[in-house]
Amino acid sequence: MKRVDVLISGGGMVGLPLGLALAQGGLKTVIADAAPPAKVLDPNFDGRVSALAYASVRMLNALGVWESLAPNAQPIREILVTDGKAGQPASPFSLHFDAQEVGADSLGHIAENRHIRAALYRAVEAAANLELMAPAAVKSLTVEAGGAIARLANGEEISAHLVIAADGRESPLRAEMGVQIIGWSYPQTGIVATVEHEKPHNGVAYEHFLPSGPFAILPMTGNRSSLVWTEGRTKAPALLALDEAGFNAELARRFGAHLGATKSAGPRWSYPLSFHLARDFVRPRFALAGDCAHGIHPIAGQGLNLGLKDGAALAEVLLDAARLGRDIGALDTLKRYERWRRFDSFALAASTDALNRLFSNDIAPLRHLRDLGLGIVDAIGPARRFFMRHAGGDIGKLPRLMKGEAA
Repeated sequence: MKRVDVLISGGGMVGLPLGLALAQGGLKTVIADAAPPAKVLDPNFDGRVSALAYASVRMLNALGVWESLAPNAQPIREILVTDGKAGQPASPFSLHFDAQEVGADSLGHIAENRHIRAALYRAVEAAANLELMAPAAVKSLTVEAGGAIARLANGEEISAHLVIAADGRESPLRAEMGVQIIGWSYPQTGIVATVEHEKPHNGVAYEHFLPSGPFAILPMTGNRSSLVWTEGRTKAPALLALDEAGFNAELARRFGAHLGATKSAGPRWSYPLSFHLARDFVRPRFALAGDCAHGIHPIAGQGLNLGLKDGAALAEVLLDAARLGRDIGALDTLKRYERWRRFDSFALAASTDALNRLFSNDIAPLRHLRDLGLGIVDAIGPARRFFMRHAGGDIGKLPRLMKGEAA
């Protein structure tokens, strides 16, 4: 039987950096992931991009990942938020964030998920104290007084002081451990596509609030942007079924002409949108991180940043305990992590849910209220700068990794 300090179930964009942090801190760590690396690195596997707040960039830099990822990451210089209807002029009230106002080079970066994973895989391959087993799904877990025993799909068993579930929204381990969630589905579907455009984007990200939901244009490297299009669940299948000319026409109607001629490039993807929050983040010898613990609406692009903050906080708690000679899998150790992350996760999840409900409609009184709110925030410098810091993940109690320090 393989014996380790920590077993992480899930080798995604939260599990991999968490494993790196623990291994670099001296804990013998294994990451088991059900998918082969070659599959998840294929461009057709996942067409999404992620917004990396500058606190997350500091974390990846501290872990030795950023240098490899940086050439494939596009800095966000400005963010423009508007409200309106498809094919019509936007409201005169808007919100404008500019990195220069807070003395920063960028407000974060946009990177394709496949490039983030590739950079993480390279760092994992070079790390001591860390092993990635893939494909290798954790099928069951038995918790004992002094540790936990995980059984893999291939019959292998791993004994660990602590098992961490980082295996996604539908986490099998979360269900097996009896952790309940509060959640619901939105009547919306997220459509994702890469768009090529005639003019340079200059690092500007656009968030257009339309009655069906947010329509985000996120700058990528080159004259490309990632389209994250929230549409009503009943209308999305017809849009996805359009031929290339029809889809490009619908895209242009919502996109506008500010970047010149536009066309979709490559496949289209769609994802059902939902919300959930775990009632507990920890059990004896067991912890949740990332989407296992919380799933939020993509309206603010903060999903990955929330998961990375989980990983940074959990690594700090575990490494502090190990350095003091304490049991890293004991419930009192893990409760520190839960107290740290639970409120922040709830606050952001509730905020994104409220924003989506406020903006994803065409009710006239609400439309006037939100337009007025955008205008007021844009006119008040301290408020505007606070929201910029919030978008950069630079508020609240930050883990050491998110300050750019070693865990």
